Amino acid sequence: MTKEVATKKAPNAVGPYSQAVQTGNTLYCSGQIGLEPTTGKLVSADVVDQATQALHNLREVVKAAGFNFDDIVKVTVFMANIADFGKVNQVYDQFFGGAEVLPARSAVGIAGLPLGAQVEIEAIAVKD
Repeated sequence: MTKEVATKKAPNAVGPYSQAVQTGNTLYCSGQIGLEPTTGKLVSADVVDQATQALHNLREVVKAAGFNFDDIVKVTVFMANIADFGKVNQVYDQFFGGAEVLPARSAVGIAGLPLGAQVEIEAIAVKD
């Protein structure tokens, strides 16, 4: 059974896609950027602020599905400037660093992100 997951505690999708889709015990989360949920605008131009907000948004989507960050098994981080890797990694560590088992992760630099964002983060979670 496949179902859409949506929450008002994370920004609305900026296109024709779901915030997340759950199939069985697996949750596929669309990429989150640093949008403030109530305004739909980037929290700031700063990559640290955007990464922090993106991870807060991701947490809310995961929570809306009845999952938590410990259930996340794979994360992909997209950055408009790969030179920001160290800054984004520090923020990422604040959210995942205490996990018993860290999720697998890819981090890539790309030419551009939606709405001029500096970072986008997507995840896959699995409930045992």
